[in-house]
Amino acid sequence: MFVVTADQRDSQRTADLVPAGLHAINAAAGPSLALAPERTAGDEIQTAIGDASGALEIVLQLTRLGTWSVGIGVGRVEEPLPANVRAARGPAFVRARDAVERAKRTSTRMALTAGDEGADAEALLRLLIELRDRRTDEGWEIHDLLAEGLTQRDAAGRLGITEGAVSLRARNAGLRTEEAAVPALQRLLARLDDEVSRSPA
Repeated sequence: MFVVTADQRDSQRTADLVPAGLHAINAAAGPSLALAPERTAGDEIQTAIGDASGALEIVLQLTRLGTWSVGIGVGRVEEPLPANVRAARGPAFVRARDAVERAKRTSTRMALTAGDEGADAEALLRLLIELRDRRTDEGWEIHDLLAEGLTQRDAAGRLGITEGAVSLRARNAGLRTEEAAVPALQRLLARLDDEVSRSPA
């Protein structure tokens, strides 16, 4: 199981962004969530999900916002699951707490804790987030249009630019690199979950 704990950055000086964070989680992985996201304390939110692809999408959505420190804990949770995430327990929740505290001290605003097994997944996640952090607004514009299912030709028509310009923006945004990295990270996270969730600790 993946437990995601996110803490709003600079919450003393900014508006309450918890509603936006909850919306982002539901938009990213709503149908596959094991426990619905909730405000757990102050400006902190938490959710649990058994699906690696959904967990990765939550992390990518929250880190894209730039307003959250995001911790991912991987491991067992006590079953049967309770009605809400605040009543849930298990090693994955302890690890998520460790991860979000570490995330507050990282440039990528993200950390992953999975016992002794999570270092590779955390390192690759940070690389992907660093790539995305360098993306310009124009790069994100192309990313979002292609994510809607548009072709590069359709995106060019929507934006009133040439297909060559779209291709250049996509290349500069590292979209093909991300496209290749995401499935690999999904597989890595799924294997990690299988390994650590069998552990009693």
